Amino acid sequence: MSSPLHDLEMQARPLAVKEKAALARILIAELDMTVDADAEQLWVDEAQRRYDAYQRGELETRPGDEVMARVRNRLK
Repeated sequence: MSSPLHDLEMQARPLAVKEKAALARILIAELDMTVDADAEQLWVDEAQRRYDAYQRGELETRPGDEVMARVRNRLK
């Protein structure tokens, strides 16, 4: 006996790419509803706090290429 999830997966596999993308957007949108409603504002506030600290010279900065290289090395 197969699970409902397996049955849905088997029904979705033959869909066209655009149909799969539409289905994925619908499912992700439903998941996003469970996220804290204040999360976006909290991120905006954090970004502003960091930008203000940068403007005051309180943050150490590094070139983007260097940061990305470090991240890639850590993910290896």
